Amino acid sequence: MTLVREVIPALKAAGFVGIWNTNAVAGRTILDDGAAELLAGNVSLAGQPIPLEAALGATHPDDRAWLFERVRRVRQTGGPFSAEFRVINSAGDVRWVLNRGVLKHDSTGTMHGLGAYIDTTDSHRPPFVSAASLHGGMDDPLEAAADHCLRAHAELKTVGDTYLRLRAEMLLTGIGQALARRGN
Repeated sequence: MTLVREVIPALKAAGFVGIWNTNAVAGRTILDDGAAELLAGNVSLAGQPIPLEAALGATHPDDRAWLFERVRRVRQTGGPFSAEFRVINSAGDVRWVLNRGVLKHDSTGTMHGLGAYIDTTDSHRPPFVSAASLHGGMDDPLEAAADHCLRAHAELKTVGDTYLRLRAEMLLTGIGQALARRGN
């Protein structure tokens, strides 16, 4: 049984930042207070239809081009959207944010989207404690490799080297497949 008074604290504990609602045809997004403060860098923009450049105004300069391109593409095609990127908050700190949502046509044929932002900064900072390492320090070698590769992948994303990032993704895919085969 979910207690309503526990929902908000639970979401905050999980890193919930806020929500977005997009009218893709108009090219405008509405953010709630939390999203406007962290993503736009200005809480006074909450509740107002604003362009993408304002809605994601606090995006880290190194993530801006690829993120905006992905957003523009999904605004044209619709479908699920997921991207993890960095923002710079008002204190000048770099935060990692996971943006997840979906864009689809409404009954009038207009493309609309709805989603949420989750702060994932803690998973990008050492020491990130894996679930496997909590079992008496007896990590499964394959799970330990997956944890190390995830950390390496996160660091390589900040470097901006596409070749190395793709290699890390290939390794992660291989490790995931090996774990899945072993689980059968």
